[in-house]
Amino acid sequence: MPRPQKKEINFTKDSILALMQEIYNELVEQRNTAIRIQNKMLTMLKDPEDMTTIGPVIEKQQKIVNDCVEKKLSLSKLQSTIWEKSNTSNESFKLTDLDLDDEMIQNLIEKDVSSDDGIYKM
Repeated sequence: MPRPQKKEINFTKDSILALMQEIYNELVEQRNTAIRIQNKMLTMLKDPEDMTTIGPVIEKQQKIVNDCVEKKLSLSKLQSTIWEKSNTSNESFKLTDLDLDDEMIQNLIEKDVSSDDGIYKM
């Protein structure tokens, strides 16, 4: 049986901006939740012995906050590339028209696949 043909993906500026806004909103929500949990854990910290039980939770929340910042930076780089390429006379464009940094996209995919937190997938 022959392999199915690859389909061409076409985006409009509005659909790309809506998707990026949704991703950004989810990142902000995830970051805020992590900071709220981290702050609650810090208030529960009374004795030095508490650090052994609460410390790993705080560390995980800090990792989530850092991951959110990295994803926001990657998203802004991608958005600026799309914005630059879409400021032509065409209202719609193809993903293949963008000169995206293959390494950046590959890193985003690898980070997303390798993250075991299961909270957010790009």
